[in-house]
Amino acid sequence: MKIALAQLNFTVGDIKSNTDKIIATINRAKSEGVDLVVFAEFAISGTPAYGLLTKTTFLSLCEEAVESIASKCRGIAAIVGTPYLTAEGPISAAAYIDPKGQIEYIGKRYVTARREMGYIVGSSIGSQNIHIAGKSLKVVVGDDLSRMDDIDEEVDAIISINARRYGKGIMTRRFDKMSRLAFAEGKNLVLINQVGGAGDIVYDGTSGILNRDGHLVMLLKSFEEDFKVFDTNAENKPFDVPFTPYNDRTRLIYQAACLGLRDYFHKNGYHKACIGLSGGIDSAVVACIAAGALGKENVRVLVMPSPFTPNQSVEDAKQLAVNLGVEYSVLPIVDAYNSIVGTLQPIIGGTEFDATEENIQTRIRTTMLMALQNKTGYMLLNCSNKSENALGWCTLYGDTAGTFSPTGDLYKGEIYDLARYINATFGDVIPDSIIDKEPSSELRPNQKDSDFLPHYEVIDAILFRMIEKKQHREEIINAGFDSEVVEKIHNMVMQNEKKRYQFPPVLRLSPCAFGHEWLMPLVNHYGD
Repeated sequence: MKIALAQLNFTVGDIKSNTDKIIATINRAKSEGVDLVVFAEFAISGTPAYGLLTKTTFLSLCEEAVESIASKCRGIAAIVGTPYLTAEGPISAAAYIDPKGQIEYIGKRYVTARREMGYIVGSSIGSQNIHIAGKSLKVVVGDDLSRMDDIDEEVDAIISINARRYGKGIMTRRFDKMSRLAFAEGKNLVLINQVGGAGDIVYDGTSGILNRDGHLVMLLKSFEEDFKVFDTNAENKPFDVPFTPYNDRTRLIYQAACLGLRDYFHKNGYHKACIGLSGGIDSAVVACIAAGALGKENVRVLVMPSPFTPNQSVEDAKQLAVNLGVEYSVLPIVDAYNSIVGTLQPIIGGTEFDATEENIQTRIRTTMLMALQNKTGYMLLNCSNKSENALGWCTLYGDTAGTFSPTGDLYKGEIYDLARYINATFGDVIPDSIIDKEPSSELRPNQKDSDFLPHYEVIDAILFRMIEKKQHREEIINAGFDSEVVEKIHNMVMQNEKKRYQFPPVLRLSPCAFGHEWLMPLVNHYGD
């Protein structure tokens, strides 16, 4: 028996294009003598579709698309993920189309992803057995795979269609879990996953097949479309998962960030990006990701020194732009800053220099970048990181602005890891002086982040335990961290939810992203 895995990049709501892509792939599979071709969960609709899944017209168009696909399946079977309206409500289903074009819908019983809750319901009937080319296959949708009961002895393989998003470390844990399941059940396991960026989510693909011993015998590409045919009668030698959560972590993050940014732009009809280049590490890394995702010819940067910007930072920013080959302009904001501060003298005159004057600088820069976006169509990219987002170490309507944030779910230390990876991979694009300099907002003379904050190595370690590990402050202190530092960081995190509510879309690259897995009340007096 020949099974084709079709790992394709679908667009949410573009039912026609998704359907055309599926039909073209079915025709390819036919030409290669395939018995069954398998597509991911929500292939027809794209995912996450959120409120579209509550629209009857949208669901009807998806059902019509399945019928159109079925008309092309004479002589070949297909499994296609789609939303489907039942008497219980809309469900996530696998449309099984047999070689005669007959359609059977197999539903997902357990709805566990927050992005689906409230939009689809669990099907009362879950996984089902199908028979193709003398083989018995159990078809499972989504996370039902994690809740499998004993499987019939007659079943030769499990076909699992999924939409599992990327997150740091998730891919390795996914294959560990699937390996244990295949071994425990003694069944071959076929896993097909979504691939591509979909708003603030990126799907990694990485579909594959494991044998009954739990070993990989086929693996599709990560972060790319792919199509492979598996012959059950051929000699299929097992191999190990070719990536680890440590050695390949930064490479996978870079690929995920590029794919997420590229698809966010292209699927929204955007093509060009602008960035405020400060001479610091965050904007440097975002500029490199933008050039890698969109092409250097589609990236433009503004260098906007204030009265407090060191000359070295300006030179660093210019050198990075030259190294990347992107267009840049140096536009000092000194006159604009002095003008605004002067105009405000009736209000702020006679007071000490504080965050007021600092924030004016960042908001002037945002005004200039938004002017560039409005005038030329270069969409503004946000250059935040998770450490600063967590602490509120940012300016509302200043450096929190942007169309999209490709790095806002990465800690400061991970930004440095990305910078080193970029230099090692693409040839020292980022000047060493940017990587080596101490982090600073450069909004007052000789300012350093460490004047107010602990070093980011300490901050990141505490934040990781607090956010990803959900540890209480006492647990973190007992792990050896200074109690005053832990209390300070905790207070900053809890007091700045109001800022995080107003961030641009942040690409979710961790297992615990703000606004999704971590969401606190906007008004909150809980202090423990």
